[in-house]
Parts: sequence; C-alpha cells; structure tokens
Amino acid sequence: MTDSDVRIDPPMAAGEPAMLASWLDFHRKTLALKCADLTDEQLKQRSVTPSSLTLLGLVRHLAEVEHYWYQVVLLGGEPVSLYSTEEDADYDFNGVDSASAAEAFQTWRRQIELAEQAVSGLPLDTVAKRQRRGTDVTLRWIQVHMIEEYARHNGHADLLREAVDGVTGD
Repeated sequence: MTDSDVRIDPPMAAGEPAMLASWLDFHRKTLALKCADLTDEQLKQRSVTPSSLTLLGLVRHLAEVEHYWYQVVLLGGEPVSLYSTEEDADYDFNGVDSASAAEAFQTWRRQIELAEQAVSGLPLDTVAKRQRRGTDVTLRWIQVHMIEEYARHNGHADLLREAVDGVTGD
C-alpha cells in the first residue's frame, strides 16, 4: 500500500461533485487496502470453486471498468481491452495465474489517474460521447455507477481477503 492509498472518510456535507468524487476515491482506496501486504500468490488465491474470483482479478476487472466508463463512454475513445480477450471475455478474472500483480496495480492506478483527468472540471450533467445501450449517459450516472461497482466488488474483496489470511475490517 502506498501513501496515495490512505483512505479519507468522505465529507458529511459537500456539494454533489465533491461528494461523489470523495465516495469513489474512498471505495478505490478500500480495494487497495483489501489487497495490501499480500504476496502475488495470495492475491491470486481463489476463495471457492468453481469461482475464478480473486483479489488480483478484481483489480484487473476494475482497471477495465475504469477504462471503459471514462475513456470509452465519457470521452468517446476507442474500446481497448486491457485483459479480456475474444476467447475469454472474463480473462480479467480467469487469467490471473500467469499475471503480474505489479503490472495489474500499475494499470489500475493509471486508469484511475486517467479517469480523474477525464472528469476534471466537467459538470455532472455532461452527456458522455458514447451511448450505453442506445441511451445517453451523464457523468453523474457514471460516477454513481462506479461507486456502486466498487462497493459491490469491495464486498467480494472483504470475503476474499478473509479467506486468504483472516483479515477483516472495513
């Protein structure tokens, strides 16, 4: 865990952009906390069969999610798969056995950095350049969705971390 992974509780009162950004930052850093101080092998440990879910898989998956929502949908960039393949759409989860944890964390952090740059100064009612399922999407929706995405996967991370070494906590 790095100094940049230290969680700060979101404010109890703030404007909507700051509130959403604070909650998203909190959840991003929660995932980093759940992965802190583990070996590559521990990050790749599956909790229960037949699930391929691992902490490293979550990091890889969330790097893809960050890229998709901010670089592709919001900014209109070309879709690039960071981990998924044509043969295996879930390779972000399924391909961790030979994956580098250092590379995955670097990619995830880079996608967060790019996402933060993408939203900087944009009003929440900004309409994304690409539609999702034929419907316009606003930055507000993306921010709320990303909080939900991280919150759900951090629940998985809680269980995965406990299975790895018994560590629990928020």
